[in-house]
Amino acid sequence: MPTDAFLADCRARLAFDLLSNTWNAVVLWALRDGPSRPVDLRERIGGISSKVLTETLRRLQFNGLVDRQTAPDTPSRVEYQLTPLGRTLLAPIDAFGAWAFEHGDEVMAAQEAACE
Repeated sequence: MPTDAFLADCRARLAFDLLSNTWNAVVLWALRDGPSRPVDLRERIGGISSKVLTETLRRLQFNGLVDRQTAPDTPSRVEYQLTPLGRTLLAPIDAFGAWAFEHGDEVMAAQEAACE
């Protein structure tokens, strides 16, 4: 793969776009243990409005990363779960989180230094 593949390859840009939205990765990570109702996701995630969660779930569904399931007995009971494709993003999200844990202080120190 050429070194400038990230600049020229639309698929690479697509991947970065999927993870550049903060809530995409957070919602995918919150669904890692199995299906969940939106109200439970909001509680687990914290700091996300119903509107933003709904928009995020729709975006993830559009991209084939989550499935929306409606209970046959109760049309108002909706659950979301990761698709097999969505599960493939858990390892990169985990790796990125590990990087942030290891280097987050350095990034914040650089930001503080730039503001001084």
